[in-house]
Amino acid sequence: MAMKKTAIHPLEEMGKLENPARFRFEEVSCYYCGEKACSYFLTGEDDLTGKEGNFLYVQCVSCGMVYQNPRLPLDQIKEFYDSEYIAHRKKKDWGILTPLYEWAMSKHDRDKDKLIRRYLQPGPDTRLLDVGCAVGTFLLHMQDKYNCAISGVDFKDGLSYPGFDRIRFYEGLFYEQPIPENSCDLVTMWHFLEHDYDPNRSLEMARRVMKKDGLLVIEVPRLDSLTFRLFGRKWPGVQAPQHTVLYSKKSFLAMMEKHGFEVVEYLPWGAFPPYFYIFTGTYFKLFGKGLNLNRIIFPYFLGQFLLTPVLWFHKVLNLSMQTVVCRVK
Repeated sequence: MAMKKTAIHPLEEMGKLENPARFRFEEVSCYYCGEKACSYFLTGEDDLTGKEGNFLYVQCVSCGMVYQNPRLPLDQIKEFYDSEYIAHRKKKDWGILTPLYEWAMSKHDRDKDKLIRRYLQPGPDTRLLDVGCAVGTFLLHMQDKYNCAISGVDFKDGLSYPGFDRIRFYEGLFYEQPIPENSCDLVTMWHFLEHDYDPNRSLEMARRVMKKDGLLVIEVPRLDSLTFRLFGRKWPGVQAPQHTVLYSKKSFLAMMEKHGFEVVEYLPWGAFPPYFYIFTGTYFKLFGKGLNLNRIIFPYFLGQFLLTPVLWFHKVLNLSMQTVVCRVK
């Protein structure tokens, strides 16, 4: 018989952790069921950039969802999305590895495109909205290839990239944007929902802006994956404090059902390369936090080459990612 975990008081537990005096914390309830009672799950850090801070993840005693509690308020979380945050980095010169780096980055967008074409053939009449679009390379790829009408949302200000002015860009929180109802053929959320401070409002917003026959594609890290079992609190999917929820397959599908989405297909993989989690998780375990891309780029690509035979089977190995393709019921 499994032992029942002891409920904790999140703010009291947070007080035991070392954090900068400037940090303020707010307590939240379970994003799925609203339950306040929770048990300790793990303590995470910003392993990717090495910024200071220790952050608490709890598990709901009612439904089992794992989420960050307490969390930094929105005005303080923004400092963790600066130019060091990987989705916002703009460096282009990697020496002799530059062509390989550019190929890898463009492959990510090509893989998103390939996944989408399993369910929808984009064209000039397709209105595509990417939520959490960062510098917009996926949107620009889709417009270049299919001449889609493209729009994006991101709460980070000052985003720029060659061609970014072609995107109908909404800055701020997704659910506060003046996006017309029933206007989108395709809404994508590539690693957005695990960052969201109000996933319930975002999913309701997605329902409103989608056409009746529209498609919603969401990819997030998978908590009940092989890489989490390997790396635990050093799992790259923790990425505290940016990640507010750590979704298992069960909790991910439950959120879709809660908001009236029909899951066309659940995929135990995604467009994001699982090797990134294998490499960075190993690095964090061995060397601690703070990933210097300038130093690791060569061993990164070498390791990827050596693991290629394993990565061929990533769609059946449950390595790190999960994706849902949904329609409105």
